[in-house]
Amino acid sequence: MPNPGEPLRKMGFLTIGRFDPADPGSGHEETLRMIERAEALGFDTVWVRQRHLQFGISSPVAILAAATQRTSRIELGTAVIPLGLENPLRLAEDLASVDILSGGRLNPGVSVGPPMHYDNYKAALYPETHAVENFTKDRVTRLLACLRGDAVSSFEGTIGIERFSRRVQPHSPGLAGRVWYGGGLASAIWAGRQGLNYLTSNVVSTEGTSSRDFGAIQAEQIDAFLEHHPNPATARVSQGLVVIPTDSASPAPVEKYRAYAAARLERTHTTHGPRGMMFSPDLVGTTDELAEVLYAHPGFRRAGEVAFALPFTFGEDDYVQIITDMAEKLGPKLGWVPAG
Repeated sequence: MPNPGEPLRKMGFLTIGRFDPADPGSGHEETLRMIERAEALGFDTVWVRQRHLQFGISSPVAILAAATQRTSRIELGTAVIPLGLENPLRLAEDLASVDILSGGRLNPGVSVGPPMHYDNYKAALYPETHAVENFTKDRVTRLLACLRGDAVSSFEGTIGIERFSRRVQPHSPGLAGRVWYGGGLASAIWAGRQGLNYLTSNVVSTEGTSSRDFGAIQAEQIDAFLEHHPNPATARVSQGLVVIPTDSASPAPVEKYRAYAAARLERTHTTHGPRGMMFSPDLVGTTDELAEVLYAHPGFRRAGEVAFALPFTFGEDDYVQIITDMAEKLGPKLGWVPAG
């Protein structure tokens, strides 16, 4: 699911929120405008990436807090927050605060493992503890416990005029059930057993599989997640390929889009790194062409929703054209109905 004739349940997109370091405010405002436009176009979800020490969103929680005040319906997601740079208790406070402000629309996506390029800044991040930090899935379970409202303090009561709680405040009921996790086959099984939701993108790990077909690997991982989830009928799975519809684009942008995809094609021909990471080709074409490719994609057929990834380096006019074509042309080809 979905197959031709079956509707795509939810459609969204994912943005990096890039900005000019000489004028970061303009880039952040552009991201917020894109989120507002997404709601107006009827998208179900919008997701922001997190990029540390780069010229993209470093604080998705802050960006989405602002977005809660400019939107009223659309679900707001992070894809993903690397927990290696976070304290789970403090992050839980921030996530719950944003979820309360949004009226229960937050979808926190998280990952674990040593932060990217950790050796370059570990002494600045964890001056006394960088050698002993625990970057395993324990960080996720700690975050989930905080979001569920488990006790984190041994004291509850009043001191003077101040009241203290045993659990993280504010508490947002239901937020723990909207946490997402991604990763390879082992992570898919773990996420299913934890009752989490599952994010899968345009990168998969080949660990645990003999296949070298991207779609087959992605489908295998989704199947494993659902097989181990306690409630597979209600478990959410989102696929996030780079998908660029060209229907309303003029010739110059179309040429740019195709050149962008062509420049990134070579990396899809082999695996990368110790975990055998594999990239999907970027998809560029008319909505008729894209719908045909997606319906033939085993990963897409197993995902109930999508969060199409926007390319990193385009301009605002390009992004507006792309997401408008997604909402008005590609979505209906996939049986999707705009929200609102």
